[in-house]
Amino acid sequence: MPHVISVNLARPRPNPTKSGVGTTGIDKRPVDHPVAVRAPGSGPEGLVSGLVGDGVYDRHNHGGDDQAVYAYSRENLDMWALELGRELGNGSFGENLTTSGLDLEAALIGERWRVGAAGPLLEVSLPRIPCATFALWLDERRWVRTFTERALPGTYLRVIEPGEIGSGDVITIVSRPAHHDLTIGECFRALTTEVDLLPRLLDVEELPKYARESARKRTVATPVPVALPEPVAE
Repeated sequence: MPHVISVNLARPRPNPTKSGVGTTGIDKRPVDHPVAVRAPGSGPEGLVSGLVGDGVYDRHNHGGDDQAVYAYSRENLDMWALELGRELGNGSFGENLTTSGLDLEAALIGERWRVGAAGPLLEVSLPRIPCATFALWLDERRWVRTFTERALPGTYLRVIEPGEIGSGDVITIVSRPAHHDLTIGECFRALTTEVDLLPRLLDVEELPKYARESARKRTVATPVPVALPEPVAE
């Protein structure tokens, strides 16, 4: 049954990859208690993460309602651990939720999940695009290219209804859009390596406006495989 293995919150670290920011929240560690989740826009001024107690420091590129929660699967972490030859704990990819039993790359943009019996309602919003901070954190050469080529990005989620999430909470898919079949995996490939897929993004209203506008501009122009600025909540 799809469920949350762990809920992970940031431990601030220096970030030498981004001048003017200086700190990153990509180092996320599991916590042993339920965590309140709500849309950042409904929180205190300047709040950009969907999880109470989490940290977002590059607020120009990261966080906000469309990137309130980041989920990555334990299955994919295990695959990467074998390939990289090292242990990858829950939270290793900077994810807020480490999940099991759910193919995140097959999730539809706009698909909604109920987490826990009476927990928050979350909506799949867009894939993670890798950046230099991610590469430095893993200390892997060519990591951005490797991650992009494998196309297992995990997913960002909006918070539609607030609530609490804890380890072991069951994930129930409560609705899927009927007017499109764009998955997280296809969206990621369109934004990075397979620009012929870009037209599929144009009319998917559940995608953030900036992603649709970027796809529109690149479709009208001669498209080239250039990734969007990375929006991961770090």
